[in-house]
Amino acid sequence: MKIKNLLPKLAAVLFVIVALASCEEDIDIIGSEIVGDNTFIEPDETNSVIAYSRKLVPIQTNGLSAYQLGVNNNPIYGKSTVSLLSQVTLGVTEPTFGENATLDSVVLYIPFFSESETVGEDTLNYTLDSVYGEDPINISMFESNFFLRDLDPETGFQETQNYYSNLGQTFDNNPSLLGDLIFEIEDFVPSDEGFVFKTNEIGADGDTIVETLGPGLRANLPVEFFQQKIIDMEGSPELLSNNNFKNYFRGIYFKAQSAIDNGNLFLFEPSEANITLYYSFDDEDDEDDGRDDSSLEINFGGINVSLFDDELSQDVQSAIANPDIENGDERLYVKGGDGIAGVIQLFGKEDLLNANLEPGPNGVPDELDILRDQKPLINEANLVFYVDKNKTAALESEPERVIIFDATNGSVLIDYFLDPSTTEIPSTHKINHLGTLQKDGSDTGDFYKIRLTTHVSNLINNDSTNVPLGLMVTDNVVQPNFQDLQNTQSPGLKRVPGTSVLTPKGTVLHGSSSSSEERRLKLQLYYTKPN
Repeated sequence: MKIKNLLPKLAAVLFVIVALASCEEDIDIIGSEIVGDNTFIEPDETNSVIAYSRKLVPIQTNGLSAYQLGVNNNPIYGKSTVSLLSQVTLGVTEPTFGENATLDSVVLYIPFFSESETVGEDTLNYTLDSVYGEDPINISMFESNFFLRDLDPETGFQETQNYYSNLGQTFDNNPSLLGDLIFEIEDFVPSDEGFVFKTNEIGADGDTIVETLGPGLRANLPVEFFQQKIIDMEGSPELLSNNNFKNYFRGIYFKAQSAIDNGNLFLFEPSEANITLYYSFDDEDDEDDGRDDSSLEINFGGINVSLFDDELSQDVQSAIANPDIENGDERLYVKGGDGIAGVIQLFGKEDLLNANLEPGPNGVPDELDILRDQKPLINEANLVFYVDKNKTAALESEPERVIIFDATNGSVLIDYFLDPSTTEIPSTHKINHLGTLQKDGSDTGDFYKIRLTTHVSNLINNDSTNVPLGLMVTDNVVQPNFQDLQNTQSPGLKRVPGTSVLTPKGTVLHGSSSSSEERRLKLQLYYTKPN
């Protein structure tokens, strides 16, 4: 009786075993082997890639999360000067300054990015972030006569107005756009020292309140200009609203200059920067001298625009002047700021066959047609960008991150969204998809590994469009914040990651035609193919 009950179960188990064996016979592993834990080794690296560099046309540099100011000399790419046009706003509109108001001092403060650490009871030590170079520069502050619009009239005032990295040329060609020279900050060098000073306020313990500010650019500006421009205009329509004020005081042009190739450059967040007007006025209730004190902040909360002036080295200019778009270049040059991007075309350009693998082009690379016909399961797809160490040896610091994107649509790839390594920390965010710079035993950059498994799988199995890809350096992949290019650029570039604008760093990578076979850019594919 027990044996009869076991027979159906044994038959079912035997059926499953036979079925599994049949399935295994129908699977062929391409370019790899399967071991016990289904790990794939030895990728197929015969897939074609064409890669070359493009010096980008002017990039939109308003609407950024941070801004640069200063002069940076990159030993590979040359000198880059970044100035700033800032639209300022009143901290309080329609201000009243009191009787016989007199401006006592005006202080500019632009804080650096920094981290503080308390040492002892009350000493603060600061570590600077995003500050490059230590040679002196001059920063001239001009009143701007250039009106920065919020909305673009060419779109019927439906879209925001874009301003581009070449806006400095507009000022150079139209001197009338520069108003009065407000002040010149000479021989400025960044310091990691904070600022500690007494205020005019008394605390609950009866002592004068001491204020501490982090490291930054801090300068005393001339009172005469702001007395006439602000204090003496009390009650006027110009100070009634910030819309009126922005048309009246159209902004400040911070023009950075350095007589030598070297200098210094720093990033800052405009919302943290300000100009503070300290003034006094008659006050009958004041028992000391019949005067009281107050202040008014002018903020950098309007439109801000970075103005780039790049002097690319002759070597780089020659290398990227005429890219080989058919076969790819030996080296890939990628740089932040005003921007040099890598362009990558997967599966090459040879197009002799149609989708049925018959003679006749169809606008799809033959390698992709063949893979689509085979319908493989894509287990992993990678692009490994090897650093050209002969070129980068002179760099003091290398970019820790690069970002790959859809160059036609100006967006991240689907693998970015599917990557679970979401940390909101720039150094560890999306590291499965956008691998960080891997270093060798001498602590110099070796390679970046970019996983684009789902993107490639969609190309092969879902007939997605094989768009060109873009590659740029960045210090932050958390919010790519795509920015427009002034004009569409071959092969269809319209938008690039705005975070790339924020770094002066650059690197050089082995391209798809590198003379070094083992470091040449290739598309690695790990996949299984049904028979």
